[in-house]
Amino acid sequence: MIRTFALLYGIVFLVVAVLGLATHGMSAHQGELLGIFPINGLHNLVHLLIGLGGVMAYFGGEGAARLYARIVGIAYMLVAVLGLVSPSGFGLIPIGGPDVALHFVAAAAALYFGFAAPARQLAPAAR
Repeated sequence: MIRTFALLYGIVFLVVAVLGLATHGMSAHQGELLGIFPINGLHNLVHLLIGLGGVMAYFGGEGAARLYARIVGIAYMLVAVLGLVSPSGFGLIPIGGPDVALHFVAAAAALYFGFAAPARQLAPAAR
């Protein structure tokens, strides 16, 4: 279940990265994804890296997927709080507005899979 989370999370972030790159590219100027979420080139790059990390964590096994979920969950919680303090991400990456709520939700999901989701139970070996 944790590996599936990493794969799905990775795919979603890859799709978001591709949409962001297709609509706004790597520009340093702020645009909007889907007319709602503020993005820029650095934001697109971050989404791409998170997506690739999720796919790689899936193939790395349950331990890698759990570590990925923990890192992404903690990072996104910090980004959500930062979005409340500095919506412009100190001028580097737009993380305010609707992004704050989205980052809190993304963090909560990742933190669940990183820290609370039960480990996969293996069937007992046949004797």
